[in-house]
Amino acid sequence: MELTEKKVNSRLIFDGKVVHLYVDDITLPDGKPATREHIKHVGAVCVVPLTDKDEVICVKQYRYPFSQVLLEIPAGKLDSYDEDPVEAALRELREETGAVCESLVSIGQYYPSPAILGERIHMFLARGLSFGKTDFDEDEFLEIVKIPLSELYERVLDGKIRDGKTQTAILKTVGLLQREAKGEVLL
Repeated sequence: MELTEKKVNSRLIFDGKVVHLYVDDITLPDGKPATREHIKHVGAVCVVPLTDKDEVICVKQYRYPFSQVLLEIPAGKLDSYDEDPVEAALRELREETGAVCESLVSIGQYYPSPAILGERIHMFLARGLSFGKTDFDEDEFLEIVKIPLSELYERVLDGKIRDGKTQTAILKTVGLLQREAKGEVLL
């Protein structure tokens, strides 16, 4: 069965600093016309900074759309569409936690809301951490906290961590570490 939709026309409705809203005329797989509203986003990275004591360096940050402080792993948007996600992950790790790492392993990509949002988040696991100074963005206010990986995992399972990228990256990290403990190779 053919599932592909074909773009006929695209109109930029809003051109913001972070998001760009489009309305596209499309043709459905059955040949009928329809419209799709979608947001283009440059993309982002997130990092699970895991200490030698199996603690995850997290950040607490106020998230305006939800009017609450959320506990998350360090993350940030790419500076451009062609920025290397590895370089962006290393930058965000250092800026938000002051950490540099000996090992940075890709643990996949996460699509936060694929029905409307073209954002792709590159997820990483960082180990062999050493710490220096943070370098928050001018409009960034964070509190850094260390949480044992096992406790963070339980918080994800209990629904206490609401941020999707943090949920996904923590679940993947736990699964990958379990594989590693069995002698299987990490991604």
